[in-house]
Amino acid sequence: MKKLILAAAAAVLMSGAAYAEVIKIGVVGPFSGPFAIQGKNFKAGIDAYIATHGDKIGEDTIEILYRDVPQADPAQSKALAQELVVKEGVQYLAGFYFTPDAMAVTPLLQQANVPLVVMNAATSAIVTKSPYVARTSFTTWQTSAPMAKIARERGVEKAITVVSDYGPGVDAENAFKSTFEKEGGAVVESIRMPLSTNDFSPVMQRVRNSGAQAVFAFLPSGPTTLGFVKAYNENGLKDAGIQFLAPGDLTQESDLPAIGDSAIGILTTFHYSIAHDSPENKAFVAAAEKAIGNPAELSFPSVGAYDGMHVIYKMIEATGGKQDAQKAVDAVKGLSWESPRGPVSIDPETRHITQNIYLREVAKRDDGTYYNKEIKTFEKQPDPGLAAAK
Repeated sequence: MKKLILAAAAAVLMSGAAYAEVIKIGVVGPFSGPFAIQGKNFKAGIDAYIATHGDKIGEDTIEILYRDVPQADPAQSKALAQELVVKEGVQYLAGFYFTPDAMAVTPLLQQANVPLVVMNAATSAIVTKSPYVARTSFTTWQTSAPMAKIARERGVEKAITVVSDYGPGVDAENAFKSTFEKEGGAVVESIRMPLSTNDFSPVMQRVRNSGAQAVFAFLPSGPTTLGFVKAYNENGLKDAGIQFLAPGDLTQESDLPAIGDSAIGILTTFHYSIAHDSPENKAFVAAAEKAIGNPAELSFPSVGAYDGMHVIYKMIEATGGKQDAQKAVDAVKGLSWESPRGPVSIDPETRHITQNIYLREVAKRDDGTYYNKEIKTFEKQPDPGLAAAK
């Protein structure tokens, strides 16, 4: 009998069924190249969560493994995810700044028995590609549709849309256009630009010639947004009274010093501002600024990563450290908590985050720093893009 007990105990330990001494989380994102600041924000949010909540859950220790995809590269993202699952034995995948990269990984999840927590990629359809996907970021439908309502409230009757030609850009265009037209406005032209576009002067001329009272724009946050906002000012659109409307990707806090006074007054709708006034956010910003090193680099992907870790920790608690993707995902359906961005929850049907969306205006403090000042709240916003896709 003693031999049988010892043999059974050894089998349990060898199979890892009792518990995983180290639970590995693989995070894929841009940690070098032109979008490296977004990867730094992923890491800052993750480090801030671990610093305030510890790196152990019960008897298990959490280990983060990072993999770098400098620019959107679905093939590389899929290869790195496979490496993390097969060679490193990660139980959870997370991160993913770009939509095509997240999409490329979803076919792996079911066979690998691994959940994916999307910390940024913003196309609505990602959560429909696998039942093992949950999102803690936002979608461009979620952040763009409210801006169409704001435009109509402010008397805009004719608008033009200008977006980068990939998933989130098309979502942003559709979200703004459909909502704006439902509110009685007219989109006079829709322009889609290749992701590689860096000369925006021809686009600005088309905007000026369109007769629109406002331009709604979406580009992936980073170097391209800086160039676009500068071109808007340098080509005289601001002086001509053409309003600039966008989701908050275009005025992320880390870009505002480079844009300077040209950004003042730009209206955006978004799920998070570093300046959000709550005790939870003040504590988060303090921890995240310490983690990132340079407070001026802190931006919105950090909160997606921070809340992503909260969801993963809850998954690990629910599974007792065992690898069970279905049980892990089921455990967070309907989960609600007070995020640094405000009250949030995971929709039990879509596994997408329900959250407040804020109208913000870029303002300048007395000390010369710029920030997104929240001036209106759209409460408990789901993702309208999922309904539109059906």
